[in-house]
Amino acid sequence: MKKLSLWLAIPLAVVAGLSLQAAFPATNFWPLAFVGVFLLLWSLLGRGIWSSLLVGTVAGAVFWLSLINWLTLYLGPVPWLALGLLQAVFFGLGAVLIGLAINRGPTRWPTRWGRIGLVSIVIAALWTLRESITSVWPYGGFSWGRLAQSQSESPIAHDATWVGTAGLSFIVALTAALVFQTLRERHRPLLVVPILFFVAVLAVPSFTIEIDGTTNVLAVQGNSKAGLFDHGAPGAILQDHVSGTLPYEGDNIDMVVWPENASDIDPLQSKLAALTLSTLSEKMGAPIVTGAITTTDDDQYFNSSLVWNRGLVAQYDKIHPVPFAEYMPNRELWRTFQPDLVDLVTRDYSFGTRSNVVDINGVMAGIAICFDITDDQQAYQMIDGGAQVILAQTNNADFGKTAENLQQLSIARLRAIETGRSVVNISTVGTSAIISPTGATIDSIPAYQPGAMLSAVPLSSTVTPAMALGRLIEWIICAIGIVGLLLILLRRKP
Repeated sequence: MKKLSLWLAIPLAVVAGLSLQAAFPATNFWPLAFVGVFLLLWSLLGRGIWSSLLVGTVAGAVFWLSLINWLTLYLGPVPWLALGLLQAVFFGLGAVLIGLAINRGPTRWPTRWGRIGLVSIVIAALWTLRESITSVWPYGGFSWGRLAQSQSESPIAHDATWVGTAGLSFIVALTAALVFQTLRERHRPLLVVPILFFVAVLAVPSFTIEIDGTTNVLAVQGNSKAGLFDHGAPGAILQDHVSGTLPYEGDNIDMVVWPENASDIDPLQSKLAALTLSTLSEKMGAPIVTGAITTTDDDQYFNSSLVWNRGLVAQYDKIHPVPFAEYMPNRELWRTFQPDLVDLVTRDYSFGTRSNVVDINGVMAGIAICFDITDDQQAYQMIDGGAQVILAQTNNADFGKTAENLQQLSIARLRAIETGRSVVNISTVGTSAIISPTGATIDSIPAYQPGAMLSAVPLSSTVTPAMALGRLIEWIICAIGIVGLLLILLRRKP
C-alpha cells in the first residue's frame, strides 16, 4: 500500500467517517466499522503530524456530525456543531497518535511479525485510549460512538462478557489494523493472520450466565408528549402511563416499570400524584417504578427514579446529569457565547448520591436513567451492588423519529451482554424493549405508539469476567497504547 496524496487522503477520510457512522443504527451494518477503521488507517499512511491531524479531524467531523444529527431537534444546530466538532478534534488528536504508530512503528519493530503484530496492537490500543478518555472527559465525557457499540448485534458481541466495552472496541480496531498492516507487507498469504484472528474471536465461547429465576415485569410506554418544548396539562404524562397500566389489572405482575419523567408531577410534593401512585400500586398488587423530577426543601432538583408501593419505598437520583441539557457547567462562561441557548437550561439538576441498586419486591434492580446506560462505572456499581436485572428508564421524546433511540437501545443491548443481566429499556416514546442477558429481544413496543410489555424477565447473579475485572481491562489496553507509543517515539536513531 502506498501513501496517498493529501487530496486523496481527505476524501478517503470522509468515506471512513461515513462508513463508521453506517455501522451504527439506524443503518446498523456492523461490518462497516472494520471498513471505516481500515480506511482511516490508510489515509494516515505516510502522513506527518499536522496532516494526520487534518485527515483525522475530517473523518471525525463526518462521523460525529452524522451520528448525532438528532441533537439538532433538541437544541438546534449550535450545540450539535459544538459537540460534534469537539469530538472531531479529539478524534483528530487520536489519529495523530495512531499515525505515529503506523509510520514509525515498523522502524521500531522491523521484523515482519513486529510490523504486523506489535504495530497493530499499538494502533488498536491507541484507538481504545482515545475512546476511554472522551468517555469520561470533559464534564463527565460523552460515552457514545464507541466501536463496541456498533457490534451489539454482530456475531462477536458475546465477547463483551469477557472483555467489556473497551475490550470489544480493541478487538474491532485490532482486526482492521491487522488487515491493514498485512496488506502493507504485499504478501497475500499473510492475510491468513487477520482471518485467523477474527475466526478465533468468533470461536470464543459465550460465557455461561446462570439464570436464578424470573420476575414478571410490566413495562409501559405511554407515548406521551414529554419533550422539553411540549406544554401539556400538568399530570397528562402521568395519566398516560396510568391508562397504559390499568388494562393489566389482575395479571400476575411483580413490578410495573415506567420511563424517565413518566410522572410529570413530583409525588414527593404533590398529594394528588402520591395518591394516584398509591392507588394504582394497590390495584396492580405490585410496586411502580417511575421517573420523576423531585425537589428538596433546599431547592435542589434531581432526575429521580422512585419505587412506589402504597408510598415511597426507594429512590435513585441520577448520579451524572447530562451537561448542557440537565445542568449548565460554567454557565456564565458559556452565556457569553450563546446566551439564548444557555438560558434554555433553566434549572440545574444536582448530582445524586444514592445507590443505583434498589430492592423491588425482593428483586435487586440496577437503575439507569437515560444516558446512565452508557456509563461503564455505573454498570460496575450495579453488579457490585448485587443487581439481578437492569431497568433502563429513558425519555427520548426530544429527539423525534431519529436514530437516537435506536443507538441508545444498541448500547443497552451491549450492556445486557456485558453484564450478563436482562435490561428493561423503557421509554416514553420508544424504542422500548426487554433484552435478555444474551442480547436477544424478549419483547418490544413499536416506537411512537402507546403500549406495554408483560414478560417473565430472567434474573441472574452471575458475575461476568468483564464485570469482575472492571476497568482493569481498559487500563491494561490503554497502558499498552501509551507504552507502545513511547517506545516508538523514544527509539534512538542509529
